[in-house]
Amino acid sequence: MENSDNSIDPESYHSKKLDSSNGTAEGYACSADEVNDSPVEEVRLTVPITDDPTLPCLTIRTWVLGILSCITLAFLNQFFGYRQSPLSLTSVSAQILVLPIGKLMAASLPKKTLKIPVTSWSFSLNPGPFNLKEHVLITIFANSGSTSVYAMRIVTIVKAFYGGQLNPLAALLLAQSTQMLGYGWAGIFRKFLVDSPYMWWPSNLVQVSLFRALHEVEIRPRGGVTRLQFFLTVLVSSFAYYIVPNYLFPSITALSFMCWIWKDSITAQQIGSGLNGLGLGSFALDWSTAASFLGSPLATPGFAIINIMASFFIAAYIVIPIAYWTNAYEARRFPLVSADVFDANGGMYNVSRILNLTNFEFNQQGYDDYSKINLSIFFVLCYGLSFATLAATLSHVALFHGREIWQQAKASLKHQFEDVHTRLMKKNYDPVPQWWFYTLLILVIGLAMVTCEGFGRQLQLPYWGILLAMSLALLFTLPVGVIAATTNLQPTLNVITELIIGFIYPGKPLANVAFKTYGYTSMAQAIMFLSDFKLGHYMKIPPKSMFLVQLVGTVIASSVYFGTAWWLLYSIENICHPSLLPEGSPWTCPEDRVFYSASIIWGVVGPLRIFGRLGHYAKINYFFLIGILAPVPVWLLSRRFPEKKWIKFIHMPILIGGAGAIPVAKAVNYWCWGSVGIFFNLFVYRRFKGWWARHNYVLSAGLDAGVAFMAILSYFTLQVKDINGIKWWGSGVDDHCPLAHCPTVPGIQVDGCPVFH
Repeated sequence: MENSDNSIDPESYHSKKLDSSNGTAEGYACSADEVNDSPVEEVRLTVPITDDPTLPCLTIRTWVLGILSCITLAFLNQFFGYRQSPLSLTSVSAQILVLPIGKLMAASLPKKTLKIPVTSWSFSLNPGPFNLKEHVLITIFANSGSTSVYAMRIVTIVKAFYGGQLNPLAALLLAQSTQMLGYGWAGIFRKFLVDSPYMWWPSNLVQVSLFRALHEVEIRPRGGVTRLQFFLTVLVSSFAYYIVPNYLFPSITALSFMCWIWKDSITAQQIGSGLNGLGLGSFALDWSTAASFLGSPLATPGFAIINIMASFFIAAYIVIPIAYWTNAYEARRFPLVSADVFDANGGMYNVSRILNLTNFEFNQQGYDDYSKINLSIFFVLCYGLSFATLAATLSHVALFHGREIWQQAKASLKHQFEDVHTRLMKKNYDPVPQWWFYTLLILVIGLAMVTCEGFGRQLQLPYWGILLAMSLALLFTLPVGVIAATTNLQPTLNVITELIIGFIYPGKPLANVAFKTYGYTSMAQAIMFLSDFKLGHYMKIPPKSMFLVQLVGTVIASSVYFGTAWWLLYSIENICHPSLLPEGSPWTCPEDRVFYSASIIWGVVGPLRIFGRLGHYAKINYFFLIGILAPVPVWLLSRRFPEKKWIKFIHMPILIGGAGAIPVAKAVNYWCWGSVGIFFNLFVYRRFKGWWARHNYVLSAGLDAGVAFMAILSYFTLQVKDINGIKWWGSGVDDHCPLAHCPTVPGIQVDGCPVFH
């Protein structure tokens, strides 16, 4: 296995006797005969092997604070999502804020029992001290609110980019059905992705560490600090510092020194720009630059960081320079790094010339009279990497995990493949019945059919499209789940779904994005539900309580995301159109612009005219073959040289797809993310393992929370009132590389760029 250096053979690990003192928390019930036999060292160092099943869970505090956290995070994430620098607020913010509120409620509310009318149910206003399990369930509520609703991008591009209209009820049902479809897949695969001790979900260890820091009574070591003191120190420091990159000196988020030296050189700025180029030597002094788009580098295993950075270096500094400067696919006519689509003259593609806006269907004559679609060379490569990554995911999981999954399928009937956490959960709590998942799945499928077939078929997607999208999600949930559960990285289905429906049902942009959303989002939601179930597994939360909280949280969050998006789209004039917005307006919708470009590529024009025989990029399809074959040499080497443990850490799906976050993520994000991750999860992990075990994940949580709180405070006290500070060189949200987006072939005219002759 590629989880840690201390991996144990699946068939024998449960007989090993490890030190049971690791992870034991004072004050919690623990069976004396239990040993910490988790096969993953990071889990042994972080997760307690304890449980107190008498603690109340679904209390009035859980419901009130959980629902409020869910609503607040859903509103803020959708609100900030349309801005130039999208801020993604995680559940960590709520995790911290609700603790003092929960303790205040426990101290002040009367211990009175109330009966619910017309039922035999009752509840206590104050069931005792605010406890860890209530806190975990509130955080699960908050996690539902912090998970973006992908379907809102369909609503956005229809209204803001295409200038059309959607029935609001259809849009709401689209949001609800796409978010809840994943429960069915989660129920099918939870045996493999939750109960298995080898599926350890690294990002959950950040949450576990923070819960322990906030709740456990800890004696401060001599000359040191407790984990709570360390967390508060990091939180305050991060909060205080973030006023600099967020308000006083925004340019510090991307420093590209090559552009300062060679101010008039397009080539130098293409190489050095951290935002619009290859980012050679670029860096930032900002935690949000390191953690945005790629996630917290402190929560990603060291081997995964090495694979991703290797992928980035190969793509950015070998493949792309060769392709661009040899003018492959006429690359020099267009920007080096861009998510936009272009016509043959290097200008922005005018979609209105090829799309009938009355029925959202492709205009063949207009297309023939205009131009084929053209992409930046990095965008082309990223699509190829996406093709290869999905193929490599299936191949890698079949080769490296196929035997283990088959053994687990057989062993599940005999209650084997259990560690201490699985044994405690089975001993103390009833599992969620499978029929709950299946019933919900059937209901949501019916809701999806009504959404797409009803309302005058505004979404253009027929019933068979929904069934096909579901089949893809079902096929990929297990292999992608294995990758996510062991590496903290998640290959996505957005490109493969676009490709498939684009070939089958071309010229229908709304059908394309709806199909993509049902296929991609249902799998992504299943992965999120499974991750949350694993967090509950680690924290010993009753599974039925977890299920109920996730379900209610998903319904509430979907509704709030929809309401917020609808309000903003109809209240902010010219939203998502930077050239029409007032100067300095932040409502530029960068992520929705990429979604819009994809809808043109795959939905309007269709893959046949881009990646097929009628387009420029047909050879990119060979990446599927590359992806299927890529894990095979690594697997053969690992079988031939089993003593070479490092071979299994060559993770081909990550090595291939690591650079695939570009062009949404930028080169400067990779540089900062990789530098921080390598330092803490390789150097510190190996040299100072004791410090790493106590502080690494707490450090990540503190940095995230400080940035989130200062961003919220700055916006609602200053920026919402157009108080944007002094105007100076460092106040721009860019890296001062104005020529990095310019073409380099003679005769192409682009605003702000010199023309070559």
